[in-house]
Amino acid sequence: MSRMKLEFNAGTLLLREGSGAGILPGVFETLAVQDDRTGGAWRAAAYQYAPILRLAKQQGIEVDDQVRDYGPLDLKLFSAFAPMEHQKQAMERWKAAQARGTVVMPTGSGKTYFAVRCIAAVNRPALVVAPTIDLMVQWAEVLKKFFRREIGMLGGGSKEILPLTVSTYDSAVLQMEFIGNKFGLIVFDECHHLPGQINRMAASMCIAPYRLGLTATPEREDDGEEVMEQLIGPIVFRKYIDELEGKVLAPYITRRIRVELSEQEQAEYQLARKTYTNFVRRHQIDFSDPDGWGRFIAMSARVPGGREAFSAYLRQRQIARCGRAKLELVWKLLREHRTERILVFTADNDAAYQMGEAFCLPVLTHKTKAAERRDMLECFRRGEYPVLLTSKVLNEGVDVPEASIGIVVSGSGSIREHVQRLGRILRAKDGKQAILYELVSEGTSEMRVSDRRRQNRAYAQRRMHFYHGEKD
Repeated sequence: MSRMKLEFNAGTLLLREGSGAGILPGVFETLAVQDDRTGGAWRAAAYQYAPILRLAKQQGIEVDDQVRDYGPLDLKLFSAFAPMEHQKQAMERWKAAQARGTVVMPTGSGKTYFAVRCIAAVNRPALVVAPTIDLMVQWAEVLKKFFRREIGMLGGGSKEILPLTVSTYDSAVLQMEFIGNKFGLIVFDECHHLPGQINRMAASMCIAPYRLGLTATPEREDDGEEVMEQLIGPIVFRKYIDELEGKVLAPYITRRIRVELSEQEQAEYQLARKTYTNFVRRHQIDFSDPDGWGRFIAMSARVPGGREAFSAYLRQRQIARCGRAKLELVWKLLREHRTERILVFTADNDAAYQMGEAFCLPVLTHKTKAAERRDMLECFRRGEYPVLLTSKVLNEGVDVPEASIGIVVSGSGSIREHVQRLGRILRAKDGKQAILYELVSEGTSEMRVSDRRRQNRAYAQRRMHFYHGEKD
């Protein structure tokens, strides 16, 4: 029988010939390449570990496996409860796909508990990778609750590796060459972050045969979906917001309110818009081109009239995003829903701080220190802060089940961002009716941006248009 030796080496695999010399080129050339620096060994990405073992077995090749630095775990679930029907279905599909794949569920539908049950089912050391320190801490608390054992953490100053460990994407990338062979299961939370050129290394340098991706919004505008399928596995299960509404998620309404600029704002907007667009047309800048924005920035810095064009771009955007009428309408909605917990979203920090100063309300942005952020969210949960203003840090991940009203003052054209903001107010609670308001400045580019970000089935049949609170 042919033999080969398999080793883990700094986030990669080394395949060395044993008996039956010459088997590697013919069998593994699609998964590995010869590395002359290693005395003739072949090198493969660590995530190819399971495919290499399967191929070796199919070819009757005996493997001296020196890769894995882990064994089975005896995991027991505590405080467990029966999974919901969609969670059962997701588990069946994931197992049928050899426990490799992505599960798409809306925010509030139990992705975290589903992952906990997957970890228990696999019974192997597991690494959970999350995009932020807040989420890392949240995951660690959940795992400690359900498994009643100490949880390792990588990130935010922590560097402890245990059989169950939670990491940020950044820390996982930095440490994977040392720990990539210590886990049998790797879970990527908010896995739409994974395809980034740096983040994807957290998956490619890990041998984990079992892989789970979690997200509510897997769609990307680049080749990211292909990267996720390659490094995690295909989408094995998907549920949409409207499929779970009123059962697992709170019933919801979306209201798009068109807001008029004042005469002065309209005049200033048109002037700034004209200055900006004239510059773009004159220099034939195409924003549909991936390099269009970079070209605009570069030309703004070196071409006559560029600085004025860039300042005009910023000014027209500022007027559209946070005009006086929007502020007045936000105040009206805050008073109308004063007995409920409200999240107010903006596209940028400046608008959030402007409203925070105008209304004397707490503002949470990426600049908010971690301890202060935790205090703010806890006060929000207790009702001491009935309103939180934020730019983007609450778009995903943070658990705020008490929120029932969302007000989108401004945002990007991203479908993902808009769906995530809706998801912040959909966690079920008895008697809850969620409402998402979207404020759009009439006669500005915001109208097109709004149309673009609403291209999701969560908004189908819910295109309720209002004008200053009155129907068109």
